[in-house]
Amino acid sequence: MKTVILAGGFGTRISEESRFIPKPMIEIGGKPILWHIMKGYSFFGFNEFIICAGYKQDVIKTWFANYFLRNSDVTFDFTNGQENMTIHDQHCEPWKVTVVDTGINTMTGGRIKRIEKYIGNEPFMMTYGDAVCDVNVIELNKFHRSHGKIATLTATMLEPSKGILNIGGDNAVKSFREKNMSDSAPINAGYMILNPDIFDYLEDDNTIFEKQPLQKLAENNQLMSYVYRGFWQCMDTTREKDILENLWASKKAPWKVWQD
Repeated sequence: MKTVILAGGFGTRISEESRFIPKPMIEIGGKPILWHIMKGYSFFGFNEFIICAGYKQDVIKTWFANYFLRNSDVTFDFTNGQENMTIHDQHCEPWKVTVVDTGINTMTGGRIKRIEKYIGNEPFMMTYGDAVCDVNVIELNKFHRSHGKIATLTATMLEPSKGILNIGGDNAVKSFREKNMSDSAPINAGYMILNPDIFDYLEDDNTIFEKQPLQKLAENNQLMSYVYRGFWQCMDTTREKDILENLWASKKAPWKVWQD
């Protein structure tokens, strides 16, 4: 089963770094967050990826083009007046990666539509290139197959970041308390599984996947949620990047399900 990763947006809310590289290439612990996402899927045995690139897509292509050399021990021998390269050891992943230029201004649904020819007539996984999660995608797949619908999304609980106010009709604050998990609301965390029928719901480059396609799927009773209460964290802002960086540095990164 292939895994599609949306990695083409501008990343305007974390523009301090995305001015220079695509948002999914921003590093956590010295590796792009895209790498972290792929390592999670690979741990569960899913090693074929389609990257929907766009903004600064050449950076992603160049990174993968140099991946083998970057992760290998190499001797370059020029003593005979020519270059001889010997690979001594390599620590690469067993990945097959297709990087597709899906356009600069293409919306999320349009990006998925553009990679239809690479999917074939089979279900595929899809997620966003700016969030990590420790969900067991094997169990997610089992759930998807069990209900027979077109689409499954992983739903996680988003805890409010602010205190809770009880405001009366006269605008007076009647009470205040700190937020807790009972105030949380489920959100779309990505980590989806989609049947190829999904392409019938996608029109063109202007299609925003999270709007009409998902709304239409819900109306047609073709959208299911896999409620997951484990770890999920997006990287929309510098503050959120710092959260991930600190977890990684402290060796307490919940999304690191693989062994070194």
